[in-house]
Amino acid sequence: MEKGLEKLAEQILAFDEASLSRLREKYRLRIEEFDGTKDWERAVIIYSIINAVSLKNNLFNENVLRRKKGMEKSVSKRPGLKRVK
Repeated sequence: MEKGLEKLAEQILAFDEASLSRLREKYRLRIEEFDGTKDWERAVIIYSIINAVSLKNNLFNENVLRRKKGMEKSVSKRPGLKRVK
């Protein structure tokens, strides 16, 4: 099962977030109309996947910015160079 999930994750990572975002509203509206069918269950999973990709991208961007700010601080804290004869 784990290998299947990993393969699924790789496929999902290949999806374009902008395209997924355009589908988010469609699936949100579908899951609001509960009917207990397999179609409804798939819509819930699809909506969750779309949100998971968005969350992953937000976390990624936040961490990249945090690292960048940390690197800028460490560069600015270095003592100035002195010429030694």
